[in-house]
Amino acid sequence: MNSARGEECQIRLPDCCHDPETTVFAHLSSKRIIGGGMGTKGKPLGSYACHRCHDLIDGRVKSDIDPEWMWQRELEGCVRTIALLIDKGILVIV
Repeated sequence: MNSARGEECQIRLPDCCHDPETTVFAHLSSKRIIGGGMGTKGKPLGSYACHRCHDLIDGRVKSDIDPEWMWQRELEGCVRTIALLIDKGILVIV
């Protein structure tokens, strides 16, 4: 989780604030993965996300963005984040 500090947002929605100072590790929407709901953390999969993208994917901010397109961006952000974690040596594939 701490590895997100100072990183670039990897979700990159149109409303992205592009401010690495606000980047956190945003878990994938658990309701799509395991059928969870608000307050439920799924698997430790997710993306580095700025506060704006994180608010949008978590539904704290309403948007006209198509939910399926937003989910695709979230998944792409997850893949980019996994690549960064491998590059940083945080995620090791054996």
